Amino acid sequence: MVEGTLNHIMQIIYLLSAIAFIVGLKLQSSPDSARRGNIWAAFGMGLATLATIVIFGYSANATILQYALVFVAIALGGLIGGYMAKTVKMTAMPEMVSFFNGMGGATAVAIAVAEYGGWAARENSSIGEFLSLWLGLVIGGVAFTGSLIAYGKLQGKIKDKVLPAQQVINMLVLIAMAVLGYLLVATGNVLFLYAIVLLSLLYGVLFVMPIGGADMPVVISLLNSFTGIAATFAGLLFNNQAMIIGGILVGSAGTILTVLMCQAMNRSLWNVLVGAFGGGSGEGSTESGEHVHKEANITDVAIMCNYADRVIIVPGYGMAVAQAQHAVHEVEKLLEANGVEVKYAIHPVAGRMPGHMNVLLAEADVPYPKLLEMDDANPLFKTTDVVLVIGANDVVNPAALDDPGSPIYGMPILNVVEAKQVIILKRSMKPGYAGIENPLFFKPNSKMLFGDAKDSLGNLGAEIKGM
Repeated sequence: MVEGTLNHIMQIIYLLSAIAFIVGLKLQSSPDSARRGNIWAAFGMGLATLATIVIFGYSANATILQYALVFVAIALGGLIGGYMAKTVKMTAMPEMVSFFNGMGGATAVAIAVAEYGGWAARENSSIGEFLSLWLGLVIGGVAFTGSLIAYGKLQGKIKDKVLPAQQVINMLVLIAMAVLGYLLVATGNVLFLYAIVLLSLLYGVLFVMPIGGADMPVVISLLNSFTGIAATFAGLLFNNQAMIIGGILVGSAGTILTVLMCQAMNRSLWNVLVGAFGGGSGEGSTESGEHVHKEANITDVAIMCNYADRVIIVPGYGMAVAQAQHAVHEVEKLLEANGVEVKYAIHPVAGRMPGHMNVLLAEADVPYPKLLEMDDANPLFKTTDVVLVIGANDVVNPAALDDPGSPIYGMPILNVVEAKQVIILKRSMKPGYAGIENPLFFKPNSKMLFGDAKDSLGNLGAEIKGM
């Protein structure tokens, strides 16, 4: 009687948790409400976790020591996660997202390994249950090591590496894991389980290693979806509705975001996975042929902006590196006080992860209505007096429009070249993350403003104040 009542209570709590997940995900669709969305989602997960520990612990006659160990582990993980969240720099946010993706995958692997013994011991165990276990194990392993490789690439410590017959090797590893799964069911030899674990970890490395640095936003989204899918299969093993629903939401959101990222680059997911453009080295020629760039000084730029009707700011990873989001917001406020219309143009794959620029600008309290998506911004450039490109490169590269030989040809970009004046804030003439030279730097209406973006924008604000 008591267990039946507890089970009903558990189902109600899981339903409330699922509602909190969905509300949180909906709120996270806008920077204005994203913080509240995180709180809702965290509340839902906390509620489901606490109820699971208490109710299932009671049903299993858990001891005080077992409860204590669980809550100590939660407290320790919370402290580590809180410390990382508080101390991580915005430039390192993509790496932290990759790391957390990897931890989710590792958790799915641990659950699958732990649950195998229970599955093998039950007389009524089904092949469907084993399939959930196998898929959670494989996808979780791929998400774990794949995310760690992505982490290393984002930090510039791991370079792209394409093996001879890479796709054939990948396919052989997948087939081997399927065969080992069959042998594990047929023989019950646990060594086959550990072999699957090792191969799934290897496949994660092989899967991400060839992918070019410029494709990292897509890879991060894809690995995020893998983590959600792995959590779903782990939930199926436990018949835990909260895990299933949470995993489905994460997996589907990550998949949708991956598709949107591919559309923003005008590339198929398969092309991203095998195309491997952009090594992220930042090396390349600074000038070629008769290309000659022009330089601007702070006073010239201040005059251009202060007497413009419209200024559009295009942020990129260089803004994150310089931590210049607050400085650019100050320039925006000064210009608007002088009657200048100021907008921000955000490319979907600007930065190192989806939404990177939105997060940075939200941190600086830039009003969300000022952030224009690519399709809304592009029609405005022809009637814009000045565009300030702050650390962006590949997403404003006109080679995507008019150079069929360019690796990014066909990728939708922000058409800043159509503006009357383009001022590009960079430290040097080095190409962007994709390692491709940008003809925008040499256009007649473009000028380079070299230096640290935060310092340059601070000086620009001081010049505007003095006018």
